[in-house]
Amino acid sequence: MNYFLQNKPFIVPTTDGKLIEEHFGRVATNQQNISIAHMVAPPHWSEPHQSTTFDEWTLVSSGRKSVEVDGLKVTVEAGQSILVKKGARVRYSNPFDEPCEYWSICLPAFSIEEVNRES
Repeated sequence: MNYFLQNKPFIVPTTDGKLIEEHFGRVATNQQNISIAHMVAPPHWSEPHQSTTFDEWTLVSSGRKSVEVDGLKVTVEAGQSILVKKGARVRYSNPFDEPCEYWSICLPAFSIEEVNRES
């Protein structure tokens, strides 16, 4: 078959209220080269700084997301996208009062072992 219709993305278990649905990637489809995930970050959500070994594209579909890259803060709004290159020190957050819905694409595929989150 020359296509795969994803209708059951893998729901990544989280403890911070963030929804992560991996449509393609290491867990959902056993792909190492790319991951595509739909996410919803609740208001006032944040995660630690990290320095990944993959490039990450983020496309915001609703709300706003704060991205701190190598000390520079950027707000990505609905209809905008951002590329954070591997090796950058980055911190993603939603300091705003409304949820932020977005899609994330990672090359190669997202792996928790490759995120290198700071404690």
